[in-house]
Amino acid sequence: MSHYRSSFLQVLEARGLIHQLSAPAALDEALGAPGERVVSAYIGFDCTAPSLHAGSLVQIMLLRWLQRCGHRPIVLMGGGTTRVGDPSGKDEARKLLDEEQIAANLAGIREVFARYLTFGDGPTDAVMVNNADWLLDLDYIDFLRDYGRHFSVNRMLTMDSVKLRLSREESSLSFLEFNYMILQAYDFVELHRRYDVSLQMGGSDQWGNIVTGIDLGRRVQGAQLYALTTPLLTTASGAKMGKTASGAVWLNPQMLSPYEFWQYWRNTEDADVGRFLRLFTELSIEEIEHLSALQGAQINEAKKRLATEITALAHGPEAARQAAQTAAQAFEQGSAAQGLPTVVVELAQLEGDGLGILDALRQAGLANSNSEARRLVTGRAIKVNDEPIADPTARLDTSRLDSNGVIKLSAGRKRHALLKPQ
Repeated sequence: MSHYRSSFLQVLEARGLIHQLSAPAALDEALGAPGERVVSAYIGFDCTAPSLHAGSLVQIMLLRWLQRCGHRPIVLMGGGTTRVGDPSGKDEARKLLDEEQIAANLAGIREVFARYLTFGDGPTDAVMVNNADWLLDLDYIDFLRDYGRHFSVNRMLTMDSVKLRLSREESSLSFLEFNYMILQAYDFVELHRRYDVSLQMGGSDQWGNIVTGIDLGRRVQGAQLYALTTPLLTTASGAKMGKTASGAVWLNPQMLSPYEFWQYWRNTEDADVGRFLRLFTELSIEEIEHLSALQGAQINEAKKRLATEITALAHGPEAARQAAQTAAQAFEQGSAAQGLPTVVVELAQLEGDGLGILDALRQAGLANSNSEARRLVTGRAIKVNDEPIADPTARLDTSRLDSNGVIKLSAGRKRHALLKPQ
């Protein structure tokens, strides 16, 4: 039984989504019992890529649960702060983007949120705002006079994000990046003024920045603001969430197909299944406990359910159903199913002597180098059209094309791709 009155905090507690809270009792009271009042809360996302990836899913689910519990989520896009770059958790400075790149990235990220949140003009409808609206028009001298005087450089130097970079001689912290926490704190104050936002949420690495915003709000407006952070998320083996050997697990289908997205979650480590069901799905805690208790080969059914539920949220129920069906055809029926990752190759590569198997594996994304491809082939982990290949000098020509005009490559039981000549 949770000791929180707020349904939002009850949900987060049950799902392991709370790491730190500022003034927990006061925040619980501010959120109130279900239906008692509407609180506006925000999370900021910088526009550093055309999509968010799976590493942002915890924050996205925070906003989704906030709305489901009767409060208003504010999605803050960092059109202004992206021009500076958040040093939190970074070993080196981010590449600075121009205005056109930031605008294009923002448009791609907007597509992600449209699938998780309901936007509109109602009291609990989500709102997306851009901090460029206020940051780009700041008068530097006035800003320093009005807000800079509230920041202690001594305290800023104690922040983990700053200390990490100061300890690295090869990647110093620029004055531009040093300003990031001031701008983030100002965002909190500005959102409180414009949208009555009283809660900022984020990952545990953002705690120092968020608390700085709380302090600034108290100093300049006498506002009572709050912070909520989530635990640092890694897999059971210690790997960073949202990354694979072949790249990021993007949330936009243009950058990663729903099938590949589904497959990422299907390959979840056994020890992570229960935790990921809590974090990334809306299944009841009772059903999650049942799925988490499955053992042996049955755990694979729980993984399929995990993959399908997460894919349904990110890409829609039909895309999730098709991805699961494609996986069943590829793995259980052994067919070169439509829907597998497809790599287009020039027809000329398959004509004459054909395309070397090592090059084919690299082009298909099943190996990162010729040496890795060679190890896979000699280790008998590679199949072409479901037939084992053990010769690293083997070549693929047009005779390998199946009735669908593709060549199916498999690395082990779970990784597949289609080569399609054009």
